[in-house]
Amino acid sequence: MATLQLTHSSKPSLTSLFSLSPPHFPSSSQSPSRFIPPKASSSSSSSSLCRRQFIAETAAVSLSLAVPFLGSVQPAKSEESLSEWERVFLPIDPGVVLLDISFVPDEPNHGFLLGTRQTLLETKDGGNTWAPRSIASAEDEDFNYRFNAISFKGKEGWIVGKPAILLHTSDAGDTWERIPLSAQLPGDMVYIKATGEKSAEMVTDQGAIYVTSNKGYNWKAAVQETVSATLNRTVSSGISGASYYTGTFNTVNRSPEGKYVAVSSRGNFYLTWEPGQPYWQPHNRSIARRIQNMGWRADGGLWLLVRGGGLFLSKGTGLSEEFEEVPVQSRGFGILDVGYRSQEEAWAAGGSGVLLRTTNGGKTWIRDKAADNIAANLYSVKFLDEKKGFVLGNDGVLLRYLG
Repeated sequence: MATLQLTHSSKPSLTSLFSLSPPHFPSSSQSPSRFIPPKASSSSSSSSLCRRQFIAETAAVSLSLAVPFLGSVQPAKSEESLSEWERVFLPIDPGVVLLDISFVPDEPNHGFLLGTRQTLLETKDGGNTWAPRSIASAEDEDFNYRFNAISFKGKEGWIVGKPAILLHTSDAGDTWERIPLSAQLPGDMVYIKATGEKSAEMVTDQGAIYVTSNKGYNWKAAVQETVSATLNRTVSSGISGASYYTGTFNTVNRSPEGKYVAVSSRGNFYLTWEPGQPYWQPHNRSIARRIQNMGWRADGGLWLLVRGGGLFLSKGTGLSEEFEEVPVQSRGFGILDVGYRSQEEAWAAGGSGVLLRTTNGGKTWIRDKAADNIAANLYSVKFLDEKKGFVLGNDGVLLRYLG
């Protein structure tokens, strides 16, 4: 049985296949009042009102006339009604950070939500309500897993986490099977994508990309070396800050076409990879501030977030190293993620409940105040289609798109 090979420099070579043994496991309204003058009386004593009474009645009528007018404006409610998000309260402990969400394509209202502290929630009503789920094979040990990513294709789904754990389902999540992993897997699994029947693509934080076509029992390397090994070869080619590279990704995002963009752990440069390339391609950042996150726009271009709340868009579509800054009302808080609902509409989320929206492909952004009173950082924006979207944050904060 072939295994991953280690070079003399202890940098794993990814060109070989690694095989995995079958799993073995031990045996959860009133209309406004009208002012009616008092009737005239023949008596001089009753024909006049005292000044105090007249002022009191006039003031009461004025207030009665004013209240309906103000009510028709309703500035607070109008502002609230403009929000397209609502918070969904979850049955989880405080402190849980939500990390990923996915729905079963064959059952559109059936989905799963992942997070730290071995958090796994399930919904069967499109995300209105969630219930805890447990997986026996992930609870037989003393580890408190961090579930990083989930993906479905048809009824087949995958979950990866840390410490290293890989779960697979072929019945839309009714049951989950644990797939064993090689001890020589370089890095922690941070992303997985279901690509077909018994097939998936997996990425580790050291830049290893593997594909499987037999339910995860064998994996084939899609790149020939880890990012650390690539940088050791290219550090003299002008990649600024490569000598400070710690060997792991800060973030990694995949395009629908299978292209990847990843940010180095220190945010001082980024890397890209396209199917067929043998190595990750490192790129210098053209922005003075360190990179927070990067991802793919709906038109195929790149968006880039820097520390301190800056948002940049690449010029044109496709891969480009030229970026233009877009003014945003981030209130000084960092923006952490961007999610596209369509080619023109996207949402950005960040620290202290920052939520921004664009309807012109990112040229201008308007702040949505839906989460201003939520004391949480919003880490991830996920649109599964044009009608179904979620924002994930810390302390178990989940926002659902209302449309």
